[in-house]
Amino acid sequence: MQATADGTFKVTMTPRPPGDSPAELGRFLLAKTFDGALAGTSAGEMLSAGNPASGSAGYVALEWVDATIGSRRGRFALQHTGTMDAGASSLSITVVPGSGSDGFAGMVGRLELVIADGVHHYTLHYQLPD
Repeated sequence: MQATADGTFKVTMTPRPPGDSPAELGRFLLAKTFDGALAGTSAGEMLSAGNPASGSAGYVALEWVDATIGSRRGRFALQHTGTMDAGASSLSITVVPGSGSDGFAGMVGRLELVIADGVHHYTLHYQLPD
């Protein structure tokens, strides 16, 4: 089954100390609340490097999403890869293959993100086994 789920989410990013990572890496805990066709929460961690103030930086993140879509309930992981080069950005957010459980077992897909007027909008394009 191929489908999409649209809505908005709120995100809280909590800075973490570098730990065993090089001091040049930024570390953040992520917590999100999703509203819309996908309703639920997520928790994850992000690593970043570069100089966002100059318009050039990169980040990677992993997060676990616990949610419902319609009558399905379960969890799956999202993998983020983002870069900004002189203000031009590239972002890929993918459902981690094999991470889906319960109602999301076998899920594959990608999430598109648009930030408009300070609001995070998502479209999850996904496929589940029949």
